[in-house]
This record gives sequence, C-alpha cells and structure tokens, in this order.
Amino acid sequence: MVAGDSKSDISFAGTFASSAFAACFAEICTIPLDTAKVRLQLQKKAVAGDGIALPKYKGMLGTVGTIAREEGLASLWKGIVPGLHRQCLFGGLRIGLYEPIKNLYVGENFVGDVPLTTKILAGLTTGALAISVANPTDLVKVRLQAEGKLAAGVPRRYSGALNAYSTIVKQEGVRALWTGLGPNVARNAIINAAELASYDQVKQTILKIPGFTDNVLTHLLSGLGAGFVAVCVGSPVDVVKSRMMGDSSYKGTIDCFVKTLKNDGPLAFYKGFIPNFGRLGSWNVIMFLTLEQAKKFVKSIESA
Repeated sequence: MVAGDSKSDISFAGTFASSAFAACFAEICTIPLDTAKVRLQLQKKAVAGDGIALPKYKGMLGTVGTIAREEGLASLWKGIVPGLHRQCLFGGLRIGLYEPIKNLYVGENFVGDVPLTTKILAGLTTGALAISVANPTDLVKVRLQAEGKLAAGVPRRYSGALNAYSTIVKQEGVRALWTGLGPNVARNAIINAAELASYDQVKQTILKIPGFTDNVLTHLLSGLGAGFVAVCVGSPVDVVKSRMMGDSSYKGTIDCFVKTLKNDGPLAFYKGFIPNFGRLGSWNVIMFLTLEQAKKFVKSIESA
C-alpha cells in the first residue's frame, strides 16, 4: 500500500516506521522539558499558615535545575520508557495515517492543493484515533514523571514502566489505563491538527518567499511555527489531562476543569507554557527534520 504523499511515495509501513523513529528520537531529546512541564502543571497553589509559601518549581530552567539537584540528573528522563512506547504507537499512527486519511476526505480524483480545513480535519481524526490506542502509555509516563523525591524509607509507587502498567491494572482495574481519555483525545486531536496543518501551511508560505527552498532551515522554521500554534491551542486541555492523570481525586474532565479554574484561576491553564513551548517547539523541529531524512532513507531502500 502506498501512502498518498507525492513527496515521498513510500509505503504505509515505511511511513509508520519513519514516523515512529522520528517521534522516538525527538522524545529522547526533549523529555527533560516535558518532565518540567508536568511538574509545573501539577503544582497547585500553596496553602500557607502564617506566611506566604513560595512555589517549589519556578520556570522551565528553574524546574529542570530543581529536579536535577534534588533527585539526580536521571530523574529528568523519568517516564522515557512509556514515553517511547507512546511515540511508537501514537507518533507512528498519527503521522502515518495522516496522508491516507487526508486523501480519503478529498477523494481519489481530487486535483490541486488540499484545503486547510481538510488538513485540520485529517489531523483531528488521526490524533484522536492514535491516542485512543496509546492512552495507557501516556498515563504511565505522567505517573512516573509526577513522582518527586520521596522521604527516606518511603517506597516508590512504581518500580518502573512495566510495573506501573501491572500495578495500575491490579489496583485500579484495566479501565484505569484509559483515565483521562476524554481530555487526552481532545488535547492530542487538537495538537496533532495544529502541528500537521500549521507545519504544512507555514512551510508552504515560507517556500513562496524568494531565496527559500525546501531545506533544513525551512523545516526548522516550520517546526517552530507548528510547535507554537500547537501550544497556544492545546495548553488548557494539556493541563487538565496532566492533572487528571497525576491526581485520581478528580471525578471527570469537567470537575477537573472547574476545580482548576476555581482554585488556581484561569492562568493555571497556561501553567508550564514556556517549557511546553520549549518542549513542543524543539520536539517538532527535531521530529520533522528526522522524519524528512528517515523517509528519504526508506524511499531509497524501497525503490532499490
């Protein structure tokens, strides 16, 4: 089966493998920023008795520094194993299915530029489908990232990714692996559409500027643009998703949204915006650059 990408003309399996590889590589490079983002999002207003309690984590670099100092450098890569599980499934599916779904929406006889609305719809569809499959990996990643430094003698909640999967199933049931599915589907469908559609549009716009060609600089600028749009659009649902996955006291998506708004104010929905942009911006740049090269490599193998 050939994915309908005139630029690459590689099989769906080749597109899936290229997408999974690119997503995993980007994950390894940027997960410290994601860990910082999760900690900032889960941080609630401190309740002080007589004085003012200062928040433990401040800013992206401050949070990274605090985690590294208190818990060790390796703690910044907490959740990397389920993170890679997630990217193999989610990254491979959402990007691998994007072209086939887009072609399905426009029809096989369509000629010309695909409308932006169709690109967005295809991104929403593949993002929702992919995260519905990969939600358990996201849940475990957030749980591992959320666990900070423990007091002496206090055992860790989970010994690792596989232990986390089995412990959650034993203690909370299989359905618990899909905790936060609602906001997670909303977040990833929206962010996927924002990333893929904006990457296409930014790249298309840049290529119309004299002197620009389809090269690394264009991919870099397009990736940054895609990351910025994705964070602006997806940050509120991202915060709700992280809080629901990190804290089981919420009754549902609406409950989490209302309590966050009531207790922490509207700006809480943009907590961790800078590390989130640092994460998604750099993630998109690395992923798209790697993806372009990986697809070229796969094309050379398939056409040999």
